[in-house]
Amino acid sequence: MNLLTQIKQLTLVIFLSSLGTACTPNIHPSGSIISSGQVLTDFFITNDGAKLPLKTWQPSEQDIKFVIIALHGFNDYSNFFQKPGKYFSQHKAISYAYDQRGFGKTANRGLWAGLDTYTADLKCFIQLIKNKHPQLPVFLLGESMGGAIVISTMAKSEQLPVAGIILAAPAVWARQTMPWYQNTLLWTLSHTVPWLTLTGNDLGIKPSDNIKMLIALGADPLVIKETRVESIYGLVNLMDMALVSAERITSPTLLLYGEKDEIIPQQPTYQFLNDLTNTANNNHTIAFYKNGYHMLLRDLQAPILWADIKSWIFSFATPLPSGADKRAKELVFD
Repeated sequence: MNLLTQIKQLTLVIFLSSLGTACTPNIHPSGSIISSGQVLTDFFITNDGAKLPLKTWQPSEQDIKFVIIALHGFNDYSNFFQKPGKYFSQHKAISYAYDQRGFGKTANRGLWAGLDTYTADLKCFIQLIKNKHPQLPVFLLGESMGGAIVISTMAKSEQLPVAGIILAAPAVWARQTMPWYQNTLLWTLSHTVPWLTLTGNDLGIKPSDNIKMLIALGADPLVIKETRVESIYGLVNLMDMALVSAERITSPTLLLYGEKDEIIPQQPTYQFLNDLTNTANNNHTIAFYKNGYHMLLRDLQAPILWADIKSWIFSFATPLPSGADKRAKELVFD
C-alpha cells in the first residue's frame, strides 16, 4: 500500500469518527427453538423454522458409503458444490449443501446472522443427517467462511457425530493478523455506517484461475456482489474465533491451501496450522497446492483436489495422490 492510499484511508477514518458511534453492527439471529428441525427434498428446516434451500447429490442408494455436508463461503451459496458434489456421487458419497442464512435464496439475504446462529444451524443439520444415515460416516467440508464455521462448530461441540473435517482455504484471517489501519477502518465504518455496501471490484484480487467460472459467478444473481459493512464485521468476528480454535479440533482434519491464495494470507494460515498440528491428537493432513488459488474446489486443477479428498476419506493414513501433503511438509514443517 502506498503513502497516498494510507493518507486517504486515515482521512476517511477521521471523518467517519466525527459522525459519532450511534450505530452498531447488526446481526439477524435465529428465533426461538420450536422443533428439532427437518430435512426435506429442497429445504433444510432449522429448529426455529427457517427454510434454507438445500441441494443434494446422490448415487444409487446401495452405493452410498459416506456422507459429505458442504458449507459455502462468504457471499456464495450451495451451488458452489455443484461439480464436486457430482464427482463424489460417482465415488459412493451423498453430499448435502444448504444456503446459509443471509446468502443465496434465504430470507434476509445480505444480512449477517451471527456466529451462534451459523454454528447452531450446522449442529442441527449434522444431527438430522446422521439420523437419516445412521450407519454412514459423516464428513464436514467447509470452503473459506464455511471452513471457519466448521472450525468454530467443532471447537464448541466435541460430541458431534462427525468422522472427519475438510477445510478448503479456511477463513482464519483474524484481527490479530490484520494491519492496524484495516482494523481501525472496519471498526469505524461498521459503527457509523453499518448499512454501507462495498464491492471488491477495485482490489485487484484474483480468487481463481478458472476465468469461465468467475464470469459465471459474476452473472449469477444469487451471488452477492455488494456487501454490507456490518456483514464484513461479522465475518471478521467469525475469523477471530476460528483462528484461536485450532487447538480444540480433535477430529481428523484435511486442510487444503493454495499457494497463490490472495484472499486468506499465509501468515494467519500458518499460525492456524501451527496450533492445529501441535495438539496432542495430531491426526491431521495438510496439503499445499503450488498452483492453487482461494477457490480451490473450482480452480482449473480442482479435480486433483477432489481426488485427494476422496483418497483421504477412504484412508486418513495414505499419502495424497497429488503429493500436496508432502509439499506442505517441505514448506511449513521442515
